[in-house]
Amino acid sequence: MIRWFRRIATHAVALGLGFGLGIYLLPILTAPPSPDAATLSAMAQDARYTAAFAQDLRGHDLLHWGEGTVSLGPGGIVHEGRLAPGPDYMVYLVPEFVEHEDEFAPLKAQSVVVGPVKTFEGFALDLPTDIDLDAYTTVLVWCEAFSEFIAAAEYR
Repeated sequence: MIRWFRRIATHAVALGLGFGLGIYLLPILTAPPSPDAATLSAMAQDARYTAAFAQDLRGHDLLHWGEGTVSLGPGGIVHEGRLAPGPDYMVYLVPEFVEHEDEFAPLKAQSVVVGPVKTFEGFALDLPTDIDLDAYTTVLVWCEAFSEFIAAAEYR
């Protein structure tokens, strides 16, 4: 009887570990190539605002982090840096700086989605024409699948 319990327990642990690794690795394996650094730099030239992803935030941990700079202009948002890989990342413009998911939850309804992030070594997103950058202060990368804070940069 104990032998069967051990088998079931070890198989359940292996299944859980495999599932977790699959969720983490699948976005990395299926991600399209990131834009090259020269392209991102050229796209960031007409930016009205530039900010760095803040480090050592309450929401950062081993699996949820971002680094680099974010440039915002009438044409779009350009990130030059790296993000922790993960599924279903979205970029939001938020009316005030947040550093953890519990701070973002009450502001999510007042925030606007700019678009999805599919690459983890920099990205460029078009900014919809109806979005006023001056109405917000912060760029936030958020994991929709797990409601996890990834990174934030206060640009004004």
